[in-house]
Amino acid sequence: MTHIVWDWNGTLFHDIDAVVGATNELFQPYGLGPFDADSFREVYTRPIWVAYERMLGRSLKEGEWELLDLGFHEHYHRLMLACQLAEGATASLRAWEDAGRTQSLLSMWGHERLVGKVGEFGIDGHFIRVDGLRSASGGTKAEHMVEHLKALELDPAKVVVIGDSVDDAHAAQHVGARAILYTGGMTKRSELQRVGVPVVDSLADALDRV
Repeated sequence: MTHIVWDWNGTLFHDIDAVVGATNELFQPYGLGPFDADSFREVYTRPIWVAYERMLGRSLKEGEWELLDLGFHEHYHRLMLACQLAEGATASLRAWEDAGRTQSLLSMWGHERLVGKVGEFGIDGHFIRVDGLRSASGGTKAEHMVEHLKALELDPAKVVVIGDSVDDAHAAQHVGARAILYTGGMTKRSELQRVGVPVVDSLADALDRV
C-alpha cells in the first residue's frame, strides 16, 4: 500500500467526549441519559436519526430530526474545542510520510470547519488533499470516496482507508480499497468486527496493519 485515506472525527480527532456530551445536553429535556462512551456506543448507529429513535423509544415527529440535528451541532461545536488529536495521531502521520508514502483526509464534517481545525493542529502539511462536506446533505461516504480518489488520480488497489465507522469500510469496499477500523470512535468493537476487516485499538496498530 502506498496511500492512506484517513477519517477525521473519531479517528485522527478524538472527539468522542464532545459527541457524548452534546448528545447528553440534547436529550436532557427528554429525561434521557446521561450516557457515557460505552452506553452511547450501544445505541449509536447510522443514520443518526435511527439512533435517536432508539434512545427515545419512538419514531421522530415531523420536523423533530431537523431540530435535534441543529441542537446537536450547536452543543458539539462548543464542546469539541476541548478535544485533541487521538493518541499517536501526529506520530503516525509523520511515520507514514517519513516512509516516503502519501496520505490524505476525507471527512463527512463540513469542509471549511475541517480545513480550519486541521490547520489549527498544525498537521495540514502531512496531507496531499483534505476533503470535507461541501454541501448540507451528507449521505454515505462511498460516493465522496469515489470523488476523492478520482481527484488524487490514485489506483484504489494501492489505497487503505483508516476510519472508525462501518461507513468507512463500506466506502473503501465500494472503490476497491482496503480498510482498517479503529475503536476510538462512536461504533462499538463488535459491530466493527462484523464487517470482516482488521479492527485495531490504536492508530499505531493501524499503521502496523497497513
